[in-house]
Amino acid sequence: MFVKEIEASELASLLASHPELTLIDVRTPAEIAAGVIPGTQAMPLTVLPLRIAEIPRDKQVVFYCRTGARSAQACLYLAQQGYDQVYNLRGGIINWAGNGLPIVSGANLLP
Repeated sequence: MFVKEIEASELASLLASHPELTLIDVRTPAEIAAGVIPGTQAMPLTVLPLRIAEIPRDKQVVFYCRTGARSAQACLYLAQQGYDQVYNLRGGIINWAGNGLPIVSGANLLP
């Protein structure tokens, strides 16, 4: 089983043309508070199995973390659960920011 990946520039275009795209940050609450990609939902990897019902099966879902390793794990897990439209942001938020793309405060996403 392999993980489908999406490049930062591709994701930026998708978000501009499909604002309903589901984007999920699987980092820790402290990492999320430091900044997120606009339009993100926070779902730390540790709670993903408990919140799987919140993830749409019929839409594209993009996961990201700091570098892409944890979000790749999320994608693998969901693929094992029968999800087929899950994508990993290659290089994570580090790559996103490195491409000059926007980051906003994530403090409002936390309980």
